[in-house]
Amino acid sequence: MTDFDPTLTPTGIYKPGKKRDQNLQQILAAAQEEFVQKGFRGASMQAIADRAELPKANVHYYFKRKANLYLSVLNGIIELWNSSFSDISPQDDPAVALDRFIREKVRLAVTHRQASKLFAMEILGGAPYLKDFLETEQRVWVRERAQVIQAWIDAGKMAPVDPMHFIFLIWSSTQHYADFDAQTLAVMQRRDYSGQSIEQISDFLSVTLLRGVGLEAPLIAGSVAAKTRKRPRKSAQTVDQKSTTKPSRKAKSRTSTAN
Repeated sequence: MTDFDPTLTPTGIYKPGKKRDQNLQQILAAAQEEFVQKGFRGASMQAIADRAELPKANVHYYFKRKANLYLSVLNGIIELWNSSFSDISPQDDPAVALDRFIREKVRLAVTHRQASKLFAMEILGGAPYLKDFLETEQRVWVRERAQVIQAWIDAGKMAPVDPMHFIFLIWSSTQHYADFDAQTLAVMQRRDYSGQSIEQISDFLSVTLLRGVGLEAPLIAGSVAAKTRKRPRKSAQTVDQKSTTKPSRKAKSRTSTAN
């Protein structure tokens, strides 16, 4: 997906070190911010170097071209998102695996909002730099995860659903809180997401999405949803049966008066 190899640089072999690693992280963070604010075409290597507070030569030490840097930033985003759902297997409990994936996606969406917005900009622009990756590596990744979900369905562990579209639904619902944060925060009357609001979002999405496929979300002990989860409501039939078998106090009173 990217031409960047952390062991090679334009000047030779990359020598790992605290200072070099710190410089690389500064460059990637600065590039992400610059690409989000100005887009790929508007961003420049000099502006990225200035934002990272490093000489331009330092940026070129790691990345020969702006496209290499752009792809490396996007690659980091995708690897983060996929990491919590990459190692699933048919033997796993789908409720636990899906709940973990949803919660991690919410956390990453909120804590890495600029990254999510950069990815969204690339996709909305027709994915000019990610198209090959989406049609190869990402397609394979999704299909392999979909096969596991289908295995859970075939084993009767969850209700039938289109696995691929279910993954799309998790993507869209979690990333909404990053890509549309201005809207959601304004409506919720918040300046930013708090730890409690992240927990509430995670609980809501996990419970709602898993319930749609016949699963009970394994809520974290002490979470907001766990504390407020209500017992199953009694059916109308049960209520009617009780009302017919147990006379009210007024009925008893009337009966005794009549006697």
